[in-house]
Amino acid sequence: MAEEKAKESGTYEAGCHCGYIKFSVTLSPPLPEYKVLDCNCSMCRKAGYLLIYPHRKDVKWHGESHERCAVYHFNTKQKDQLFCPKCGTSLGIDFRDSRKPKFDGYGISARTLYGIDLDSLRYEKGQGLENVKPSGDLSGIQYELDEKEKALASGPSS
Repeated sequence: MAEEKAKESGTYEAGCHCGYIKFSVTLSPPLPEYKVLDCNCSMCRKAGYLLIYPHRKDVKWHGESHERCAVYHFNTKQKDQLFCPKCGTSLGIDFRDSRKPKFDGYGISARTLYGIDLDSLRYEKGQGLENVKPSGDLSGIQYELDEKEKALASGPSS
């Protein structure tokens, strides 16, 4: 039975461009049978996401890689967009605290998987542009920082 389960899933090593963030992902069914989401929302387009959706238990962060991830929030600010703070690689989305959809896992960019031929994957088109309005042009806008961000920006207190 365990052998059968192993055949129905595949584990893939993944990470950012510079190697600062590393993790492994187990998918069932394995690639290329697993459908990858190619969403047209502004975030997915800008980040270059081609998303797979493993459950939290199926993503193993190596060392302190998860803690090293930088986070970006947009629009409703319900999901953490994860990226490498050193090389800028867009890693995916953490659905942990989001209200919708109720999913305990990640949207991981298939582009972060090592040794995968992206042309061999099966894609499903996502219509996020119709569901999530794009964030506008924010160039030139000064952002309001919350107290935690102000403390981080000012550096360690003496």
